[in-house]
Amino acid sequence: MKLRERWYSSRVESDVTVVRWGHYGRPVIIFPTAGGDAEEIERMLVIDVLGDLIEAGRIKVYSCDSIAGYAMVRGDGDPRYRAALINGFHRFVREEMIPAIWSDCGTPEAEVIVTGASIGAFNALAVLCRFPEVVSHAVGMSGTYDLEQFLGPNAGEDLFFATPLYFLPGLDGPTLERLRHRFAILACGEGRWEAINQSWQLAEVLGSKGIPNRVDPWGPQYDHDWPTWREMLPHYLGQLS
Repeated sequence: MKLRERWYSSRVESDVTVVRWGHYGRPVIIFPTAGGDAEEIERMLVIDVLGDLIEAGRIKVYSCDSIAGYAMVRGDGDPRYRAALINGFHRFVREEMIPAIWSDCGTPEAEVIVTGASIGAFNALAVLCRFPEVVSHAVGMSGTYDLEQFLGPNAGEDLFFATPLYFLPGLDGPTLERLRHRFAILACGEGRWEAINQSWQLAEVLGSKGIPNRVDPWGPQYDHDWPTWREMLPHYLGQLS
C-alpha cells in the first residue's frame, strides 16, 4: 500500500522524496508544513485518520518533501533565492510529481486534489491557481497565504508569480477561465496561533475573479495544530472523493 521513491530534480536542485499510500482512488497530494518531509503526514497520524477512505479505494494519497519550506525555515540564501525555490517547487509538482502520479495511477491527465496545512495550504492554493488544467480542488487548512512576512519585501518576481494573492488580480485568459470551473476551500480554526484573516483575504481575491471558493471558520476551539487538521481533512476529502 505504501511506496517510497526519490529522485533528483533540477527544478529545485535537490533530491526529492515522494511517498504514496493506497491502491486505487482519486489522487490527492497533501503538502507538508514548512519544515516537513514526505512522511510527515504519516508520523502526525493523518494517514491513520484517512484510513477508511484509502482502504475503500476512494483516495490515493501522495506527499513530498517541503524543499522550499526547508530553505525558508533555515534561512538559506537570500530572499530572491528562497523565492526562486518556491517557484521551482511548484514547477516540480506540475512537471514531475503529477506526471509520476498519472503513471502510478495508470490514468493520464487525471485531475488531482491538492491540500495542506499552514505553508502546505499556500502550496495547495498556488498549485490550483497556477495549474488548473490538472488540479480540480484545493483544500487549504489554516493557510498562511502571504509569504512576504518570511521572505521580506525584496524577494523579486519569483514570489509574485508563485503567490495567488499577488498574481490573481491581473490574471486573464484561458487559465482564469479554467479556474472559474474549479473550487477552493479555505478552512481555518480561530484558536491559538491561527490567522483566519489570511483566508478571508484570499477568498476576496478569488471571488473578485469569479473563482468559486468558500471560507470555513471552525471556531475558537480549533488551534493551528495537527489535531485540527486531522479532523478537517477526512471531512473534506470525504466530500470530494
